[in-house]
Amino acid sequence: MKAIQFTKFGGPEVLKKVEVEKPVPKGREVLIEIHAAAVNYADTARREGQYVVKTTLPFIPGAEVAGIVAEVGEYVTTVKPGTRVVTLIESGGYAEYAIADERSLIPIPEQLDFNQAAALPLQGLSAYHILKTMGRLQEGESVLIHAAAGGVGTLAVQLAKLFGAGKVIATASTEEKLQLAHEMGADVLINYTNENWEEQVLEATGGKGVDVALEMAGGDVFIKTLKCLATFGRLVIYGVASGEQSRFYPSSLMARNQSVIGFFLPQIMRKPELLKMSLQELFQYLAEGKLKLTIGDVFPLEEAAHVHALLQSRKTVGKLILEPKS
Repeated sequence: MKAIQFTKFGGPEVLKKVEVEKPVPKGREVLIEIHAAAVNYADTARREGQYVVKTTLPFIPGAEVAGIVAEVGEYVTTVKPGTRVVTLIESGGYAEYAIADERSLIPIPEQLDFNQAAALPLQGLSAYHILKTMGRLQEGESVLIHAAAGGVGTLAVQLAKLFGAGKVIATASTEEKLQLAHEMGADVLINYTNENWEEQVLEATGGKGVDVALEMAGGDVFIKTLKCLATFGRLVIYGVASGEQSRFYPSSLMARNQSVIGFFLPQIMRKPELLKMSLQELFQYLAEGKLKLTIGDVFPLEEAAHVHALLQSRKTVGKLILEPKS
């Protein structure tokens, strides 16, 4: 089968098209014929050797796939060949076929196509659990969402509203992106390229600060976000897109009972029941029209390097999809 692989860490150019053996499912594994593989920042971090956990070379990236069950292992009982499914896997998505555990599979609702299905799990589950599981968002609370026009951001804005947030404050770098966040339901729009944007956040909350903040940039953005946090506020970190780590004094959290919380989706993936419950809820929202997906563009698998470059240029809007069958 054809796949996209890298044998050394580096820029997009290290991604190469290769021919590898098609995997064989064993036990409770299934073989998925991939029709759509979503591209994420986690894939670029893997490629650069900057991922949260070690990446062993050679490596085929891709954690978010949708397709058709082609073969099943000898102990599989819950799914049959021909079933349309979506799932999250540790690696191997940039390929024509990939292996997944039957317990992680979610049938794709009839109303959705493969691209829509692949665009939801990773960022949808991230937004869901950052807000609900880690951020413990309560009805009526305020939320600050950075990069609100991105994959996680657009979904987080919508989910925050569905979960009952009182005020959703969205930040982005351009008026076009802020307009998208507004269309998703954001109440307050702030351009974070402006100096002292944190003062605008405080002004929007009457000086109180936000109850929950989603932060994935690191560096100065983290420090300023911390200044925007309310008493009993929770700041959830789910990335370091700037590559800059931040220094702060943990004891500074004590005065206002604030929390800084880390989020890493693979830990949720290790709890199958929690994973399936939340993903089914997300697909229900999608099927009912309560949740909108923003798919930026679709590319052939061979253009993976180009797609990585586009994603890291920060000029894209919405989800980028690779199609092995195109």
